[in-house]
Amino acid sequence: MLINRALCQSWLTQVTYRYHATNIGSRLQACRHNQTQSIQRCWQPPVRHFHATRARSSNIKPNLGEPATESTTVPANNVIKAIAFTGAFSIGCFAGATIMEYENTRSMIISKAKQARFGWLQNRAIVDRDSWAQLKQDVRRYWDALSPGDKTFAPILVCNLLAFALWRVPAMRTTMLTYFTSNPAARIVCWPMFLSTFSHYSVMHIFANMYVLHSFSNAAVLSMGKEQFMAVYLSAGVFSSLMSVLYKAGTRQPGMSLGASGAIMTVLAYVCAQYPETQLSILFLPTITFSAGAAIKVIMGIDFAGCVMGWKFFDHAAHLGGAMFGIFWAHYGAQLWAKRISLLNYYHELRRTKQK
Repeated sequence: MLINRALCQSWLTQVTYRYHATNIGSRLQACRHNQTQSIQRCWQPPVRHFHATRARSSNIKPNLGEPATESTTVPANNVIKAIAFTGAFSIGCFAGATIMEYENTRSMIISKAKQARFGWLQNRAIVDRDSWAQLKQDVRRYWDALSPGDKTFAPILVCNLLAFALWRVPAMRTTMLTYFTSNPAARIVCWPMFLSTFSHYSVMHIFANMYVLHSFSNAAVLSMGKEQFMAVYLSAGVFSSLMSVLYKAGTRQPGMSLGASGAIMTVLAYVCAQYPETQLSILFLPTITFSAGAAIKVIMGIDFAGCVMGWKFFDHAAHLGGAMFGIFWAHYGAQLWAKRISLLNYYHELRRTKQK
């Protein structure tokens, strides 16, 4: 199973031609297709289903008669920026998750207290609700019925769908190429490392990635909690982009890439490391089963071979970086997450001081 982030040959060629038509001085040198192999994850019974989907990808050549403008080397300054951004962004994600955990807990306690005190008044007011209020109540009831994983997956899906829709707006094409594709040789390096993890162009690409994320997000959220999960997911996306940047800089092969597969590989590797004995099976071959622990080893082995052999079909460095992040967090995440207590206490005192 591979999780691939890239641009398909068919649309990359079209985008490249339009991109040159607007006289933008950069060119697509390589494409990587991190189209995620679909995995259906079932806990009861303990069988997960893998559905492999793979799209074509290839390097994009310059148009005949046009000089290639993109350098084959990555500026050292861009690498330094990428490393600094990854560290600062990850710290910010976990600090923000800590504050969000505090606010969510506080809001839940206040809500329960009000419900216990004024619940009879709220029940009495139900009779006087109009149709709009009833609709909101129905939506709220549906949302409350969702699993923690679905509630966490929903905003991620919305962000990916918005980015997917923006690719279809011709006026946004230059902006999407600049900020929603990661290229270590580009003028802007940092924020594309993050925004590209929400960016997909082809329908199969976004469907496969979101399918896998939805299949494994519930187990990860139940294990970590939604705040920790979001911090890990966002940080892993940037970290996998950093691994891609470092690999491209080391091999002198810069190029654009996009997709959520690095972050999704972290979720997949985390779940496989936490539940290594859980049996998986191929979607259309349910009789063939294998353990989650063996599956992640095979995946990482393929990506490692891809990095060593220099395969160009997928962004193996991003996949491998995401998987390493997930396994690391499965073993040491609990100890690191526990260190947020000091920040929680500080934020509690700060909030209490402002309320006085």
